[in-house]
Amino acid sequence: MKQTSPVSRSGRFAGGPAPEVARFTESISFDWRLWRQDILGSIAHATMLQKIGVLSRSELRAILNELDRIAREIEAGKFRWRPELEDVHMNLEAELTRRVPAGAKLHTGRSRNDQVALDLRLWLREEILEVSGELCSLQRALVELGEKNVDVVIPGYTHLQRAQPTRLAHHLLAYDAMFARDTERLDDAARRANRSPLGAGALTGTTFPIDREQTARALGFDGLATNTLDAVSDRDFALELVAACAIAMGHLSRLGEELVVWSSQEFGFVTLPEGYCSGSSIMPQKINPDIPEL
Repeated sequence: MKQTSPVSRSGRFAGGPAPEVARFTESISFDWRLWRQDILGSIAHATMLQKIGVLSRSELRAILNELDRIAREIEAGKFRWRPELEDVHMNLEAELTRRVPAGAKLHTGRSRNDQVALDLRLWLREEILEVSGELCSLQRALVELGEKNVDVVIPGYTHLQRAQPTRLAHHLLAYDAMFARDTERLDDAARRANRSPLGAGALTGTTFPIDREQTARALGFDGLATNTLDAVSDRDFALELVAACAIAMGHLSRLGEELVVWSSQEFGFVTLPEGYCSGSSIMPQKINPDIPEL
């Protein structure tokens, strides 16, 4: 939760932050990637504000039109991000307000705290879908490879010593099982992430008669983060996703290392395509499995 923006320094403050403080606290250099989610949140919030009478229909229409223009400018690489405005939220709100006077009303009943939490949940929700899709594609590839080589028998190893014979398909399906658990973990984490914090305000909500259920439905959430203090401070969902990704990376690392071992002259089980290998600057006979290693 940030408390150092130009807006939060107004009132009792006579001036802005020290230059080194501004450089230290800015996050626009990386959180600009949340611009789509921030605009989606603003659209849902503005629509709700019109419903409760804070915005007129004409004001809502002007805000939505300008948010659409800003989105198209960002997509075209023509939007100027201003580091002095610290983050993606202030950049978008300041530019909207500069273009449309009614943009100054958009922050009614909303804090940057619930806005940050909202954008992160929306962004991670999309990332989960992408990662899960990639894992499912990998599972399909493993199953198809096993089906094509169902009669191939290879030695199974313990302690890098030949132990028992097994089928290549059986070995590949072990990874299919691992990645299936990974997608289950991602799906489970996504379920807890898909709760809307919007309307929690800074920490204890707002006195404005906002409709949290409306914005949650508009943004595709399963429900609300019900305790406002927890809604703005919770990052459990992000940690869960990091943990799920770390476990998946462990499985991918196992698969990569097996390709390294299997492609060695000592094993010789597989031959990797040259496009996925590298050579040596001093030993021209080498074909190094750099991509599986990386």
